[in-house]
Amino acid sequence: MIIKRITIFAAAVGLFGMAGLALAKEKAGTPAKEKAGAGMSEYTKGNQLFEAKQYEQAVAEFAKAIEADGKQPAFYENRGFAYIALEKGTEAAADFSKAIELTPKDERAYMGRAQALLLQKDYAQALADANKAIELKPDNAIGYKFRGFAEIGLSQWDKAVADFTTANQKNPDDPQNYDRRAWANRNLKNYDAAVADYTTLIEKNPADAEALVKRGATYTSLTQYEKAIADYQAALKLKPDDYDTVQRLQYVQSTVAAKNAPPPTATPTPTPEKPGLITPLNIGIAMALLIIIAIILRLVTRGKAEETSGRIR
Repeated sequence: MIIKRITIFAAAVGLFGMAGLALAKEKAGTPAKEKAGAGMSEYTKGNQLFEAKQYEQAVAEFAKAIEADGKQPAFYENRGFAYIALEKGTEAAADFSKAIELTPKDERAYMGRAQALLLQKDYAQALADANKAIELKPDNAIGYKFRGFAEIGLSQWDKAVADFTTANQKNPDDPQNYDRRAWANRNLKNYDAAVADYTTLIEKNPADAEALVKRGATYTSLTQYEKAIADYQAALKLKPDDYDTVQRLQYVQSTVAAKNAPPPTATPTPTPEKPGLITPLNIGIAMALLIIIAIILRLVTRGKAEETSGRIR
C-alpha cells in the first residue's frame, strides 16, 4: 500500500507580508510502500479532507490514524501540514518532531518543522531545520526558500538575497522567491535590483496589484516619482478601494507638486518715512518748554523792587 504524503509549504501572512496563506504542493519523490494496516482508512480519509481544504476534519482523521498506528511518520507529517494550513505552528512543530524521530533523514519533515517554526517566529531554529533539509536534499528549492525566510526574520539580508537567488534558479516559477528577494534588496538599499524583481512579477501577472504598489514604493525611494505615480494609479485601477495605496499616491503627488512649485516672490520691505517736525509729540514738547520758561520768568521778576520817581506829587 502506498502511503501518500502531502507536502505543503506556506508562508505566514504577518511574518512575510504576503497577501494570504500561500499553499504550494509538491509530490513526494518516491513514496514509501507500506503494508495496509491499522489507521490506513482514516489516513486516506484525512488526505481526501485535506484536498478539500477541510483542515479541521483532516486533523481529526489523522489523529485517528495515529491512534491506530503511532509508528507511521507520514501520519504525523500530514497532520502537521494540516496544522500549518490552520496556522497552528506549535501543534505542527510537535508532529514534525515526531516524524523526524521516526525518520531522521526525511527532508520533508525538517522543511515542515522549519515552516511551523517560522509561523512561531522562531527564526534561529527554523534556520537550523532549513539547513538540515538542504543538507539532505540540496536540489530542493523549498529548502533555500525557507532558509531565506528565516534569514529575513533575522535581518540577514545578504544571505537572504543569495538563498532566494538559488531558489529562483531551481524554481523560477515561484513568485514568493522574487517578492522576498526584492524585500531583502530594499533593506540593503539595492533599489534597482528590487525594481527588477517586481517588474518580473508584474510581467508574469499584470493583475498583481501588490507588486505594482511595492514597485511604486521602491521608485519613491529612488525619487523617481513619476514612475511611482504610474504604478500606484495602475494598482488603484485593479483595487480602487485600497486606502493605503491612495495615501501613497497622494503623498508622491504632493511631493512632486511641491518640487515643481515656483519660488515665492519676495515682497520688498517698505522704507519707513521720516516724520516731519510738526508732530503731536513735538508740539507737546514745545508747549511744555514755553510753560517752563514762563514759570522761570515769573519767579525771577516776583521779588524785584519797582523803580520810584523823583517827582513830588
